[in-house]
Amino acid sequence: MTKTMLAHTKRVLRIVSFDVNLFYKELEKAYKLLLPYELEELTNWLLKFTNDKPDLKQCLIKINP
Repeated sequence: MTKTMLAHTKRVLRIVSFDVNLFYKELEKAYKLLLPYELEELTNWLLKFTNDKPDLKQCLIKINP
């Protein structure tokens, strides 16, 4: 079931990537809900996904503890 949550999170982040504020809010939710190993996988995915999206990449800086 946790894989499903991670997959769902990635899907939602792709969908809301047009809006930086929505993306950030969904990212905050993910960091509260996912397990540490899932967060590591999500972080790797986010680095690739935001590579060519500088507006979204700045959300990663805000969210990292």
